[in-house]
Amino acid sequence: MKRVVSVSLGSSKRDHKVNVELLGEKLSIERIGVDGDFKRAQEMLKDLDGKVDAIGLGGIDLYLYAGKKRFVIRDAKKLVRVVKNTPVVDGSGLKNTLEREAIRYLVEETNLPVSEKSVLMVSAVDRFGMAEALHEQGCRITFGDAIFGLGIYLPVRSIATFRFLATYIFLPVVTRLPFKLIYPTGSSQEKEPREKYTKFYRESDIIAGDFLFIRKYMPRDMKGKWILTNTTTKQDVEDLKERGVELLITTTPVFNGRSFGTNVLEATFLALMNKRWEDVAPQDYLNLLKKLDYKPRIEKLN
Repeated sequence: MKRVVSVSLGSSKRDHKVNVELLGEKLSIERIGVDGDFKRAQEMLKDLDGKVDAIGLGGIDLYLYAGKKRFVIRDAKKLVRVVKNTPVVDGSGLKNTLEREAIRYLVEETNLPVSEKSVLMVSAVDRFGMAEALHEQGCRITFGDAIFGLGIYLPVRSIATFRFLATYIFLPVVTRLPFKLIYPTGSSQEKEPREKYTKFYRESDIIAGDFLFIRKYMPRDMKGKWILTNTTTKQDVEDLKERGVELLITTTPVFNGRSFGTNVLEATFLALMNKRWEDVAPQDYLNLLKKLDYKPRIEKLN
């Protein structure tokens, strides 16, 4: 049995483990949270190196994108450099293929009226493929990267403006900051949402992006909204239902009632392909998604 482990800076309360069979291969897939303890994450990564088939890096991105330009987060680089033998991925290599395919499926294979919806994209630098795919469908997007990542009231309505700001202002600064300043880690992931910037939720039909960013300022009243995200627990789903969310769309498959992060799925794909990350092309991911008959999960909550 192949083993895939995601080491996450997030809360251990979101841990999950499953045994699955994919394309005739048995896999053990596990997510382990270290509650924001950077040193513990380093030690765990070092201990797993050479003992598992692939490692996912969760709760932190290694790479952020603005168009075709890639930026490396300094804190994440410190983590992955302790791993010498086992491939370690943050999900960014898969997101561009997986999440574009998810939007294509929603538009072409379902009756959901995605095109021309208003979208609050809480963070596009870590899901640029999703943002571009929604833009290509004519969606009216509010880019909330400055708001949700930096707490700066700066909504951006143009993808061209977003690309410029991300490339020359946001990312050169953000990637050098301590990661805990821009993204909830450890116990901060368990805090109740602090209602703020409610107008952006209210004026949008779809709230899209990383779930912890979506949840960060989420208002109590989310009646009729669609959530387009990746990782949700059973508790998250119940909370969204109570808030009145109409539709939950998760771009990653659900195993035993839980959708894992893209870092877990990318690590799983590497284990299945027996390739180094450097040798994997976007088409390899797309081919594997087709073999697995991938479809985003669409769950009507209200």
